[in-house]
Amino acid sequence: MATAALSYTSPCGDWKPLDKKFYRKHEVYRMMWSKVDLAKLSVAAAPFGGPIATIRNDRKIVAVQAVTVRPTLQIYTSSGKLLNQFQWDKGRLVAMGWTGKERLVCVMEHGSIRLYDIHGEFVQISLGEDAKEFGVLDAHFWDNGVVVLTANFKLIVVADFDEPRPKVLADPGISQAPHSWAIIPPSMSLSKHVEVLLAVANTIIVVDAKNAQDQLLQQGPFTRMALSPNGKFLALFTSDGRLWVVSSDFQNSLAEFRTNSSTPPHQMVWCGSDSVLLHWEDTILMVGPTGDWIKYQYDGVVHMVTEIDSARIISGTRCELLECVPVVTEGIFKIGSTAPSAILFDAREHFEKESPKADENVRSIRPQLMEAVIACMDASCNEFDPFLQKALLRAASFGKAFLESFSADRFVDVCKTIRVLNAVRDAQIGIPLTFAQYVACSPEGLVDRLINRREHLLARRICEYLKMPIDRVMIDWASVKVKHSSEDEETVCRQVVEKLGSCKGISFSEVARAAYAAGRVRLATKLLNYEPSPADQVPLLLSMQEDELALVKAVESCDSDLVYLVLLHMKRKLPPADFFRIVSDKPLACSLLEAYCREQDTQLLRDFYDQDDRRAASAHLLFQESHLDKDVQVRLIKLKASSKLYSEEKDCAFEVKALEDQGKLLLLQSTLERELQQPFVDLSVVDTIFKCLLLGQANRALKIKNDLKVDDRRYAWLELRATVQKEDWDWLDKFAKANPKFGYKAIVDVLMEAGHGFRAQLFVESLAKAMPAVAYGELKAHLASMQKPGTTDTRR
Repeated sequence: MATAALSYTSPCGDWKPLDKKFYRKHEVYRMMWSKVDLAKLSVAAAPFGGPIATIRNDRKIVAVQAVTVRPTLQIYTSSGKLLNQFQWDKGRLVAMGWTGKERLVCVMEHGSIRLYDIHGEFVQISLGEDAKEFGVLDAHFWDNGVVVLTANFKLIVVADFDEPRPKVLADPGISQAPHSWAIIPPSMSLSKHVEVLLAVANTIIVVDAKNAQDQLLQQGPFTRMALSPNGKFLALFTSDGRLWVVSSDFQNSLAEFRTNSSTPPHQMVWCGSDSVLLHWEDTILMVGPTGDWIKYQYDGVVHMVTEIDSARIISGTRCELLECVPVVTEGIFKIGSTAPSAILFDAREHFEKESPKADENVRSIRPQLMEAVIACMDASCNEFDPFLQKALLRAASFGKAFLESFSADRFVDVCKTIRVLNAVRDAQIGIPLTFAQYVACSPEGLVDRLINRREHLLARRICEYLKMPIDRVMIDWASVKVKHSSEDEETVCRQVVEKLGSCKGISFSEVARAAYAAGRVRLATKLLNYEPSPADQVPLLLSMQEDELALVKAVESCDSDLVYLVLLHMKRKLPPADFFRIVSDKPLACSLLEAYCREQDTQLLRDFYDQDDRRAASAHLLFQESHLDKDVQVRLIKLKASSKLYSEEKDCAFEVKALEDQGKLLLLQSTLERELQQPFVDLSVVDTIFKCLLLGQANRALKIKNDLKVDDRRYAWLELRATVQKEDWDWLDKFAKANPKFGYKAIVDVLMEAGHGFRAQLFVESLAKAMPAVAYGELKAHLASMQKPGTTDTRR
């Protein structure tokens, strides 16, 4: 074991100093592609170890064997593994770039954009009439947007590809193409809007949505321009061969370096935010902040990709990573380092040799042991070589054994991170993420990128390993399965259900939607039977034209909102006869439809009752409607129609009779209103009689009583109340003598309720001789019980 630990060469052997830092360049992959000549191709590579898109550069003369063939757009991983390819026949391609979600953006000369996923599916966006009429010269991209320069020198921005709305920026006031240009993305600009930097003459014009501002520089012309990953610095290459680095707000000049080459480099990019790379054929020149430089030799043309902490260098045979050596790594492996982490790493080696010096080393750094352990763990994350990763983790594990309060969780998390990074760095996957890039894009972002590449197995294993939800992985796998599987629908449905069934609460609606989009309607319907959420199930069934099944599912859910959603959708879409036929055998749907129609559409409700042959319900609806009309004649007509419908039903004799009486009453009330100029319509029978009595229309009240068969006792009660209210005491005495069976207590009660306590007392006293003594005593006691103590009735 000791021999294995000491068998590696020093990691700092290929480090090169630049200013106060060291840089290292190491091979990540041997490219899996073959016969790829980058000098003849237009290349666009996504950051964060993303894919590479290539297409023949039509600005360069390329010899072909027979006739000119259409160019092929090819998409590779960073290891050169082909992901997809298709012939390009959409017009001249001006520029390519990648979004943060790894969608390839292709800007065409005729003024349109296509967004491709890795598998060739695309969305097309128009840039507007200016771009279409004059054409597009060039474009620059950021995470989710693009700025294009048109042939009439206007700038058009699409700030969000998810909601593309092309907007023209302020007029830069130029009449010829700029020497070079760049953009400051919204997330990095002070205004939080995209800013465009145009190199014009000897100066730079900064353009945003409202203004174009000249920076009044004299150092130009600037033939190349590059913004640092953090947006703070701008690298400028002048026509006389000088590299000038300034702050992105042009307030500070930070560095200047003379390259002795007036030929502009093929490419100028940043390596992290600390140094600038310039590429001429066969050469890459790295320039540091103080003018120090490093030169790397290559055969032919390469392509460089800026990363947040490094730069990828892609050649025809290799993919390399050029990065600044992390401080913790430098502290451990730098020759002569006395950092606690270096001593701990050395102690681990002595321990494996069973040397007592291991204990001496640990004792010497005991106060800094925690710091040393953390440094070894951090350094292990920054390594690509598994052998060095293990060596550093062993050193950290050795050191933490001497610590009492060190949490093992952090060590476990580091081990998990390294294992995930090693898995995605594999050449078959081809995502060479550094630890800093992994932190920036997050584990969730990494899983999304694997899903986009349809590496579902690895994505699921990473989710399970990191204890993340696997729903989106499984849903995307199932969506791809139903779209592209050639197996029969029963088999595909069974396979999808078996896989997704093990995930609790997973939604089948997205998978069903994918199946429906692929034209597999029957499969989509089968999958929806397994959807646990009716709220997701029902809308999709409606979009699939499965209206009746959607109504069944909505009714089964007992969710009135869902039922209403389906009913209103069907009402708009279907003829009334078909709509009523589907609804009629579903009681809950019928009830909700009736409730809706009563409030919103009574004609639809009447049609529904007629279609369903529900005469009693139709009659009741007519009766209700009759109360809403002000015209008495119209109401009478509706009452007669309602009575006729009721008469056609066997068990509605009472309703028929009640409606006849209502018609009679309404007619009488109409006559009373006309003759007495008092409101009577819509009063009840009792109230109508009572009002007639109050108005002194006793004969009319008696006629209503006889016509509508009001019983004598009720009529007598109304007479009594009217008499008391009119305070006609003479008539009250006559009433008492004429209706002895009515009861004297009832008369007393009415008087007391009307507040005539004194009159009630007089009435009782007047009966002293006419009543037996016992009955009279009971009546007096009843009066006394109704009188409230301490109150005096002043009315006479």
